[in-house]
Amino acid sequence: MLAIGDGRYLTDIKKPLKQARFHVGMAQVLILYATTEGHTARVAERMAQGLRAQGHKVEARRAEPSAIPPDFERYDGVIVGASVHYGHHPARLRTLVRAQRAALAGRAGAFFSVCLSGKGHYREKFLRQCGWAPPHQATFTGALQYSKYGPFKRLVVMGFAWMGGHDTDASKDYDYTNWEAVDRFATAFSRQLR
Repeated sequence: MLAIGDGRYLTDIKKPLKQARFHVGMAQVLILYATTEGHTARVAERMAQGLRAQGHKVEARRAEPSAIPPDFERYDGVIVGASVHYGHHPARLRTLVRAQRAALAGRAGAFFSVCLSGKGHYREKFLRQCGWAPPHQATFTGALQYSKYGPFKRLVVMGFAWMGGHDTDASKDYDYTNWEAVDRFATAFSRQLR
């Protein structure tokens, strides 16, 4: 675990990924994500960076509530990701995935969940509700970003963090994400695109 702002953390996230030893044909990939405080966006961008290093053209796009849904037919592969807050992924993303599951089923697909507990049952529930079963799925432990929470949410999150054995010093932010696991997930997804 590293505190956000710690020099090691910035080095780990910002360092360029090594070029893959093999070159695969360029595929068009969409990473569609829903984020609240921005950590899921960082996970999505890390995946995009890894896929680009492997020669793919990648669009990382936030699933905005008022945005026009993406045309999934334009992409060879789609990764969908979302964070869990208060035990749920965003309803707007669940609605979008459910409505587009036929288009998603016709291409390489993956789903990742970002959750402080790192438990996969939230991911499984979300995918069951969507009626989508992508071959690649993962849950990544998220972050405590106390600096981005309002006073009430900070207190609530501190309580959950205390119960889960996480850091409760609200003067710092904490990142629990295993970035190497994020890289491995992107690499595994890339193998579907060959």
